Amino acid sequence: MGLELHYADGQTPIDEDEKLGLLISTISTKSELDEFEQLNIEGAIQWLKGKKFKGSEVFSESFVCMIHRRMYGSVWSWASKFRSTNKNIGVDKFQVSQSLRMLCNDAHYWVEHEVYSPEEIAIRFKHRLVSIHCFPNGNGRHSRLMADVIIENFFGQMHFSWGSQNLISQDDARRAYIDAVRKADRGNLSPLFQFSRS
Repeated sequence: MGLELHYADGQTPIDEDEKLGLLISTISTKSELDEFEQLNIEGAIQWLKGKKFKGSEVFSESFVCMIHRRMYGSVWSWASKFRSTNKNIGVDKFQVSQSLRMLCNDAHYWVEHEVYSPEEIAIRFKHRLVSIHCFPNGNGRHSRLMADVIIENFFGQMHFSWGSQNLISQDDARRAYIDAVRKADRGNLSPLFQFSRS
């Protein structure tokens, strides 16, 4: 009996080969996996508390990967490694690194030239990051934490509330989040801005 996973709308399935990267052999259900991942994520959030980062740190491939490793490194061996398979969302697997580099360069430009407000920089970065889908899994949670890092630890403002939910379970908050992301995919970022502070 292996790891049996059932996915909510908008979640990226983990391939069978990626399941082999599970570091905790006692996990057999999605709810157990969610629990262990959440513990790891809470550790990453605690590590971030009180830290301040420069744009040259935050908007870099190494920082993006380091945050993913801190969020999932105790659960998955592939934490922080770019995906090697194509998914139901995201750029082609061979374009991940280049797309992330372009995003980081754009974010540097946004900050340096004050193209957007701090909040808009954080949300635009989050949306593009989840659209790239750098990693085998955890991209939504990772992109939301990256937005929080940008707004709180870089710009010194209050982190986002994201509907005050963990957004894992299939409920109204998750449906509203997925709807906001899909509208952002079509060029309308307003619902995602609104949801981030709901």
